[in-house]
Amino acid sequence: MRVISGKYKGKNIMGFDIKGTRPTMDRVKESMFALIQNDLKNSTCLDLFAGSGSLGIEALSNGAKKCYFVENSEEIYKILKNNLSSIENNILLKKDYMEALKYFKNTNIKFDIIFLDPPYKKNLINDIIEFINKNQLLNDNGIIICEYETENVSTNYFKLIKNKKYGNKKVNIYKKL
Repeated sequence: MRVISGKYKGKNIMGFDIKGTRPTMDRVKESMFALIQNDLKNSTCLDLFAGSGSLGIEALSNGAKKCYFVENSEEIYKILKNNLSSIENNILLKKDYMEALKYFKNTNIKFDIIFLDPPYKKNLINDIIEFINKNQLLNDNGIIICEYETENVSTNYFKLIKNKKYGNKKVNIYKKL
């Protein structure tokens, strides 16, 4: 797997073949980033279920100011740390997703773009979006990008501005108004 565009275009990303990771396909990632390209410049991003770091690295490659990467698995964390070794402006946290969200709340860290690509079939997205809203972790005009398979994703907190289907994967983009 490689970074598809921007400053780090062509950089190899390791970890796509490890059990417990499910990397975003290049065509999905390319389409996703085309939809948010105008929001990336100087943004602060969160890649909450980072895995290999593919989404956050792509954001940094395309003009994000800073990206927080959260990963809980020891094995995947080590690979992610290696993937980020030559990437600027990253903050890597080895935490459970909820522990990380509480940390951001308690330290008053807010985001312009949040990538939510949790393990499929765990039905976490709606609860995470509710926590983000309740604790004001998304800046005004910020966006949340959700990648999922069968989960019933819906929210009254943010406006759905785009939803696309790629085979069995779905991507919703929500905006804070």
